[in-house]
Amino acid sequence: MQRAAYGLAHAVAREVKKRRKLAGASVTVLVGKGNNGGDGLFAAALLARRGMRTTAVLAAAEVHAEALAAFVAAGGRGVRLEAANAEELAVLCAGDDVIIDALLGTGARGGLRDASAELVASLQELRPRLVVACDLPSGLDANTGEVHWPVLDADVTVTFGGIKAGLMADPGEGCAGRVERVPIGIEKQLEHNSPELRRLTASDIGALLPNPGRRAHKYSRGVLGVVAGSARFAGAAVLSVHAAALAGSGMVRYLGPQAAAQLVLARTPEALWETDDPGRVQAWLLGSGVAGEEQLERARDAGSSALADGLPVIVDAGALSLLPDRCPPHWILTPHAGELATLLGSLPSTGEVKVTRDDVESRPLHYVRQAAEQTGATVLLKGATTLVSSPSGVVFSQSDGTAWMATAGSGDVLAGVLGALLAQAAESINDDDGAYARLGLKLEDRWAALAAVAASVHGRAGALASANFDGGPLTASAIMAAVPRVIGSLNAEYDRTRP
Repeated sequence: MQRAAYGLAHAVAREVKKRRKLAGASVTVLVGKGNNGGDGLFAAALLARRGMRTTAVLAAAEVHAEALAAFVAAGGRGVRLEAANAEELAVLCAGDDVIIDALLGTGARGGLRDASAELVASLQELRPRLVVACDLPSGLDANTGEVHWPVLDADVTVTFGGIKAGLMADPGEGCAGRVERVPIGIEKQLEHNSPELRRLTASDIGALLPNPGRRAHKYSRGVLGVVAGSARFAGAAVLSVHAAALAGSGMVRYLGPQAAAQLVLARTPEALWETDDPGRVQAWLLGSGVAGEEQLERARDAGSSALADGLPVIVDAGALSLLPDRCPPHWILTPHAGELATLLGSLPSTGEVKVTRDDVESRPLHYVRQAAEQTGATVLLKGATTLVSSPSGVVFSQSDGTAWMATAGSGDVLAGVLGALLAQAAESINDDDGAYARLGLKLEDRWAALAAVAASVHGRAGALASANFDGGPLTASAIMAAVPRVIGSLNAEYDRTRP
């Protein structure tokens, strides 16, 4: 607890000093029962000794006695929270330089109640200057990321020992702000546990990205077949094909109507338009912008051929209704929340249970795992935090982008990037001495890692493109244009740092 409190106090002091002098600054700690409240009180005692004016709002009848004694001894002032003073305290707290949320810890089940809920709901409306969560924002499920409202959004979450899965999955990640981990001496024990979620770092991604050798040629670089677009949604074909080319695919073969093909070739003259037999293909991308019976039939035929030949497939948008009874793990489904709800509703095991988009958005970790388990495919659930689940339940979480990426065509660019990586991946992903194996993953789980790489590249490209506009809005084409630079920089960084 002392280690946790010291790390929390240090983080709070650093954040306050970015804004003003520490001496004389005001901090209020919201204190619940148990160890989480104890961490907050000990941290506030340390801050009081550094010259901060400290107040503790005691939201439980009994709080950590030793921590409270240390807080009072350091000059802190305690105030009991009651139903009658919740709104008044909220107004007073909101004027402080920083609020520490130490109401509920990782062992809590459900959300805040009674006066605590009223206090937090009022604070959320008042938008305090700076909020630092102790271990996790109160009301957030540490294991799933599910949020029990009200929750006070944190600017920084200081978490202890290991990063909780709920801080890496929405909607929880959206409430946590920047997450900092403080070691408290239990880390060796955690190494023996199988992680609930995994997140790839830049060095991981650099190791996993294709990096062609001197004697590479277009076939060794991966040939991607694409059934995308339609007369109405020709842009989806243009974006997915061009994104695949920019992400390193050696060749892209496009199957689609002439009107869409003309636009595809105008943007990507390197692509081939196939009207019948696509020839040699190492992976397929099916469904982006697909509409109309003729194009749906092309996607259905390509999927059947890929299933028979054992080829990896990306299934997006319009092709999600064309799945076989059981998919292999190297089929990667890429729905957004609404499409995942529709997909789950069409499956025999969940068809009788109505799943809505709101359900998926409130419990994405649960539903992405359920979809992967029931279809047999790897499932990439698009969102602010993208979750990728293998059928075994191994899940990757990537959150590298910007909110400006919520724009038409962004998903088509992601599909093209993923298609390019998938077409190049067969040899490296099956190599038991390669980069994917070094992650300690079984073969069926490596496809999820590959999809997470694509999600990260896509997110980083969006962040880079937005930065080029001073952090402003962007188009899918701008995301796509930034992909080569992102891949190049990740490869270069890995080359500089690898053993």
